[in-house]
Amino acid sequence: MDWTDIPLTECLRGDEAEMLQFALDRVRRQFAWKTGGLDAEQLRRQHPPSTMTLAGLIKHLAFVEDGFTALAADQPLGPPWDVRDWVGNDEWGWESAVTDDPQELYGLWYGSVERSRTAWATMGADGGLDVKVDDADPAWIKNRRRILIDLLEEYLKHTGHADVLREAVDGLSGNDPR
Repeated sequence: MDWTDIPLTECLRGDEAEMLQFALDRVRRQFAWKTGGLDAEQLRRQHPPSTMTLAGLIKHLAFVEDGFTALAADQPLGPPWDVRDWVGNDEWGWESAVTDDPQELYGLWYGSVERSRTAWATMGADGGLDVKVDDADPAWIKNRRRILIDLLEEYLKHTGHADVLREAVDGLSGNDPR
């Protein structure tokens, strides 16, 4: 698995939903390139004072993919996320990633991307279903378009982190593979 496994088609004149999907796929490919091909030690390396690792980023974004997609589809989270008590323990993914096998981490993330791409292609991102995000606050409702934008925002933020961490690991820099 590597960044070339993330499909990307050019989108010069798509509608809003198509452009959002294109932007998300493009940043997924950048993230895959920035985090790909590393061994366990490289994935687990911290760069003080931060405790963030590339392994943690990979696992976190796998969770984000599955979580945001489940939210948009109004479905419960599936494995491995469904066995966790997330209340008060949202650091589990970040912390547990440093003991995960690199191929399992990569498989987890690539699998979440494929599930997400398939689900979004089916349900669309045209606004669609309104989803109640917080039962305690009925006013806090998002539609699918907003959830997709939130997913893109997570990727943009964390691809920036991956950029800095990867350059510190082996000097890889730039926005796209050469």
